[in-house]
Amino acid sequence: MTLARRIIPCLDTDGARVVKGVRFVNLRDAGDPAELAARYNRQGADELVVLDIAASRDHRSTFLETICRVAEQLAIPLTAGGGIGTLEEGRAVLRAGADKITVNTAAVRRPELIEELSQEFGAQAVVLAMDAKRIGDGWEAYVRGGREATGRDAIAWGRESVARGAGEILLTSMDRDGTRSGFDCELTAAVSRAVSVPVIASGGADTPDHFLTVFTEGRADAALAASIFHDNLRRLSELKEFLAARDVPVRLIR
Repeated sequence: MTLARRIIPCLDTDGARVVKGVRFVNLRDAGDPAELAARYNRQGADELVVLDIAASRDHRSTFLETICRVAEQLAIPLTAGGGIGTLEEGRAVLRAGADKITVNTAAVRRPELIEELSQEFGAQAVVLAMDAKRIGDGWEAYVRGGREATGRDAIAWGRESVARGAGEILLTSMDRDGTRSGFDCELTAAVSRAVSVPVIASGGADTPDHFLTVFTEGRADAALAASIFHDNLRRLSELKEFLAARDVPVRLIR
């Protein structure tokens, strides 16, 4: 049986409000997270991701309140993260209503964190969020909201994170983020081939054809987008009908 491909709206927040930028800069206000969550839940989103892209340690209480507000609107899985660096912080996000947590910067700094989270909460609840930028013939993983290069090869880091217990990879192309020029299918396919867990493609979505291509050529298990949904440029139901008509297995709302 072929698993349905997932369409996942993403709410990047500064703690209390949804924001959106291009290539991680020039952020603008995009709305209230609970209101957007309710809209996407009605429209048939398969999951929702909420990320605190500001320094979460400065907004932790606000961000936890946001997770609670968003979770109350959902009947679908919720993934949340941003600045999680300890078991206690991961537990707080899950207790606030998230089903999964994402880790990025802290996991690169101390990869054992992935093992600790996976052993405590299960691999299904641990998502590696990786921001990757093309460097020559490959890609490098970045941290701190795309501001700091790690020197780590993105493909190798993806493999290591899965070996340590990550149950999913949220893969963002820094080169495509917010550009609406299409997903980086080469990057997505390279990571998908290298790991045994689902890969969520992120960065560059605009047209329905972009989603079709990332599911076929990019080998993605799920596709994430933000601005095209926030700005009502694409309706989830219409996008899914487009994909279903082209033999991509998706969950339709009847």
